[in-house]
Amino acid sequence: MEQSDRELLLACRRGDQAAWESLVRRYQRLIYTIPRRAGLNDDLAADVFQEVFATLFEKLEEIESPERLKAWLVTTARRKTWRSINRENRMQTVGDDDETGEAELSKLADAALLPDEALIQLEEQHTVRLAVGQLDERCGKLLTLLFYEDEPLPYSEIAARIGTPEGSIGPTRARCLQKLLKILEKG
Repeated sequence: MEQSDRELLLACRRGDQAAWESLVRRYQRLIYTIPRRAGLNDDLAADVFQEVFATLFEKLEEIESPERLKAWLVTTARRKTWRSINRENRMQTVGDDDETGEAELSKLADAALLPDEALIQLEEQHTVRLAVGQLDERCGKLLTLLFYEDEPLPYSEIAARIGTPEGSIGPTRARCLQKLLKILEKG
């Protein structure tokens, strides 16, 4: 059974390295996605990611509501992303009057923070990914192949990859989605 955020945070406070690694693994995709969606490149997004978890480590004892850790991490990532964007914008020297300046200006990322709707969507995607990770191996693999591939795979290829008849993909998918829904309803 997967530990709650509260349990992991309390274990981290006791110095449990495995709990820390679980916590980072649980939120790495969500936290890294926030600066990327705001327009930061991979290096700057990685810097934000490191800053967020370094701040978490420094403030482990100060977090008053461990059950709200996800919200704390998202808020911290948004603030650090904003600071990084501001830092980058201040370092830009763009001439307003020449053509090169306009070309450079068009390359700048939008300095606005993520809209709340996009942030909610990121959090929902993260929740679903965690729930898929709690499914049995067959369901997890099937749903990953069906919904997380860049290009939709034909049922014949999915059937070959999971070693099942092509005709059973639909009914198995329905059962797996029911299991996923039960996990999501519990959380």
